Amino acid sequence: MTDAGSAGADSREQHPSKTSLRALDALNIFLADVRDGMGPFLGTFLREHHHWDAGRVGIALAASQIGTVLAQTPAGGLIDCIKWKRLAIAITAAVVAGGCVSLYLVPSLAVVVAAQAAIGAAATIFPPAMAAVTLGLVGRAAMPRRTGRNEAFNHGGNVVAAALAGALAYLLGYGALFVLVAGMAAASAAAVLLIREEDIDHDLARGADDGEEEGREAVAIAELFKNRRIAIFAVSVVLFHFANAAMLPLVGQKSSDGLKEGAAVLMSACIIAAQVVMVPVALAASHYAASWGRKPVFLVGFGVLPVRGLLYCLSVNPYYLVGVQLLDGIGAGIFGVVSVLVVADLTRGTGRFNLTQGALATATGVGAGLSNLLAGFVVKAAGFNAGFVTLAAIAAAALVFFAYAMPETGQSARGVPGIPPDPTLAGMTRPTFRIR
Repeated sequence: MTDAGSAGADSREQHPSKTSLRALDALNIFLADVRDGMGPFLGTFLREHHHWDAGRVGIALAASQIGTVLAQTPAGGLIDCIKWKRLAIAITAAVVAGGCVSLYLVPSLAVVVAAQAAIGAAATIFPPAMAAVTLGLVGRAAMPRRTGRNEAFNHGGNVVAAALAGALAYLLGYGALFVLVAGMAAASAAAVLLIREEDIDHDLARGADDGEEEGREAVAIAELFKNRRIAIFAVSVVLFHFANAAMLPLVGQKSSDGLKEGAAVLMSACIIAAQVVMVPVALAASHYAASWGRKPVFLVGFGVLPVRGLLYCLSVNPYYLVGVQLLDGIGAGIFGVVSVLVVADLTRGTGRFNLTQGALATATGVGAGLSNLLAGFVVKAAGFNAGFVTLAAIAAAALVFFAYAMPETGQSARGVPGIPPDPTLAGMTRPTFRIR
C-alpha cells in the first residue's frame, strides 16, 4: 500500500447520525447475552440438574463450536455480499433464542446437540455483521476507537446480563435464564433496526477501500488465503481459544460438585468479574493498539492465559476463583478489540474483510471445540486439575508461537509503519464481487 493509497483510504470519512451510533451502543449491550446462547451456564445446568458427566457435557459444548466451524466462513462471505446486514442480525438473534428454549424444554443428548449446533451456526453472523456495520458507519480512521467502544458496551451488557442471570437462577430457577435470552434477543432486533441504512457505506463495510474507485471488485478467495500473515494469525487464533475456551466451563463444573445451588451464582460472579475488567481493558487496548502497534498489546493477552490456567489448580474457594477470573478480563478484552483491527489491517483494499473475519472466527470455533472436547475427556480420565494444567500448557505454546511467528500489522501513532502488504496479494486477479 502506498502512502497515497493509505491517505486516500483514511480520508474516506463517515459521518453517521447520532441515532445510528446510539443504536449501535444499545445493540452491543443487548447482544452480549444473545451471541453465546447459554454459554458457560449450560454445562452447570446439565451437570447439576440432569447429572451429565464431564464427557457428555464436553460433547454438548463442542456441538455449538462444530456448528460454528461449518457456518462461519460462509457467513462472513454472505455479509460481504449483502446490504441487509441489520435484518441478518435480527433474524440470527431470534434463532439463538429459539435454540436456547429448546435446550431447557427437551434436555436430551440429541436435542441438546442439535440445538447447540443451530445456535453455533446462527451466531456466526454476529461478529462479521457487527464489525461490518461498524466499519461502514464510522470509517477506517475511527475504527480502533469505535471498536474499543463496542467492546466496552458489550462487556457492560455482559455484566448486567450475568448479574440478572445469577439472580434469576437463584430466585426462580434455571428456566428464567432462557426467558432472559429471549428478551435480550427481542431488544437486539429492535436496536439493530434503529441503525439507519443510509448511514452504512457497504463498500467500506467489506474492506474495499484503498483510495480507488467505489464498487471495486474483490480479490480472489484462493489468493487471499495464500497471505502468510493471515495463515499465521489463523493458527494463533486457534491456539488462543484452544487454551481459553474450556477454562470457565470447567470452573463451573468443578464448583457444582460442592456448591450445588450456589454454582450458578459463582458462574455469574466469575462472568461479572471478567466483564468488569474487560470494559477498561477494551478501551485501553484500542488506544495502545493504535500507538504501540497490535502485536505488543496482543502478547499481553496471550501471556495471561497460562498463568490463569495454573492458578485455577490451587484452590476451590469461590472468592479465589472469582479473583483468578479477573485475568480472563485482560485476555478476552484484548482479543475482542485487537483481533478485529488485525483483520482490518490484513484485508485492507481486498473487499474481503468479512469473509476473512468469518474464516478466522472458524478458527476460533475450531480452537474452542478442541478445547471443550479435550478438557472434557482429560477431566473424566484424570480430574479437573489435570484439565487446567493441560490448557495452561497449550496457552504457553500459543504465547511462544505468536511471539516468534506473527509480524506487526498496524501503524503506530509515531508514524512507524507496520509490515508492508504481503506480496502474494499484489497483482492478484479480481473476480466480480458485487453487493446485491
